[in-house]
Amino acid sequence: MKKINYSRVLRALAYRFLWPHSHQCILCNRAIYRFLPYRGGSASLPPLMDAVGGIGSDVDHFECPWCGCHDRERHLFLYMTAIGMLPDMSGRSVLHFAPEKRLSQRIQAAEPARYVKCDLFPQAADVMRVNMLDIQFKDDTFDLLVANHVMEHVADDQRALAEIARVLKPGGFAILQTPFSSKLHHTWSDSGIDSDEARLQAYGQEDHVRLYGLDIFKRFEQSGLKADVKSHRDMLPDIDSVRFGVNEAEPFFLYYKPS
Repeated sequence: MKKINYSRVLRALAYRFLWPHSHQCILCNRAIYRFLPYRGGSASLPPLMDAVGGIGSDVDHFECPWCGCHDRERHLFLYMTAIGMLPDMSGRSVLHFAPEKRLSQRIQAAEPARYVKCDLFPQAADVMRVNMLDIQFKDDTFDLLVANHVMEHVADDQRALAEIARVLKPGGFAILQTPFSSKLHHTWSDSGIDSDEARLQAYGQEDHVRLYGLDIFKRFEQSGLKADVKSHRDMLPDIDSVRFGVNEAEPFFLYYKPS
């Protein structure tokens, strides 16, 4: 049984009702005092992440105290809406890894022709077990694949990317959000970093297996996918990142399979 963090529950209740309501959750449309931090916020991050310019979740404005959505879920919803992927998904087939509860509800409501929610370790009856290293679907099956903060957990990302490219239809898109360093020239991974504490210090989280560097774009394109990466400033110029609880330094990692 999951242990209840009563301190966090009380803080969430306070953030719902304290004034002023200077923040807004885009997914539940509620005005709030502030978002809950991840763990202890930026002060609790390993020093190396700050030193190498780590870009990932906004850990200071992380979780909505009402609906529980996370910053990366809100950001991706805003990006997908801005590019026109939402709300109309009619006729599309979608494969969604590690489906976020609120985002998946929005995708489902847009009525894609086929929507497959999947995970390596499913926690719900409507989530299919799929190993990204060996996806069981045929070539050219999906119009859109979503993997929001998943690639940093995958043991062999090159094999996973090849599988992603294989199951996408020509002209199909893959959304591959992932943390990365804005200073490292090369992606960093070492088999000697083999404990939770070592991974936390080296990669920023206990279950991450690498820290991507600025070679991430070429690395992802080795699978045959082509990058159409866009910045927050270009895509969401009117979105105040603090008010809406997103990290404006996180780009939209959009890739497509050439037709």
